[in-house]
Amino acid sequence: MRILVAEDDIKLGEFVRNALVEEGNAVDLALDGERAWLLAGTEGYDVLILDIMLPKRSGLDVLRNLRDEKITTPVLLLTARDGVNDKVAGLDLGADDYVTKPFNLSELLARVRALGRRKDVLEPTQLTCGDLELDVKTHTVTRDGREIALTNKEFALLRHLLAQKNTVVTRSEIVDKVWDVHLDMFSDVVKVVVSRLRKKLEASGGSQLVHTVRGIGYMIKDPADGDCA
Repeated sequence: MRILVAEDDIKLGEFVRNALVEEGNAVDLALDGERAWLLAGTEGYDVLILDIMLPKRSGLDVLRNLRDEKITTPVLLLTARDGVNDKVAGLDLGADDYVTKPFNLSELLARVRALGRRKDVLEPTQLTCGDLELDVKTHTVTRDGREIALTNKEFALLRHLLAQKNTVVTRSEIVDKVWDVHLDMFSDVVKVVVSRLRKKLEASGGSQLVHTVRGIGYMIKDPADGDCA
């Protein structure tokens, strides 16, 4: 998933961001409400985590603006322990959930995962392509029964490609969904990670699954389905 964390406490923000990245998400961090509004209004996020007490513009103001602009991205609010009125106001403005500070990290991650599942078409927990299997819940990948160790970025990339099997995925879409806003669009990072992923998937002599569509992007395709377009 692509997630925005808006939190002015940089240590807490980085802590949450790193935990979400460990789960294979692409995460941006905004330290104030103005930045949060700019990113939330222009980037395609799957979930927004908004601290209510943000400088420059409060989390509630950001939420109000989002809903006024008909942006329906799921929002999780971070609230103070005694902020009952803020919780009520946030829910009335269209927040989907809230977590009270100080919070349990595992609970926060579970609530984020739950919000990410609120889509018109739910992604299955197991994705396959030929003898390749990816399990979203256990964060494991196997090919012909052999487990393949992937980095978080490799896993996120493979998951995104498998979710759109037999469809060309553009490089810009990969950057948008798998990386954060700090990636230079003109860097070779995507190409390097794709190459690394491909080598791991083919390490034991397996047929090629990830194909480069020159000038456009990449596609994962079962060899049994015929030649890659």
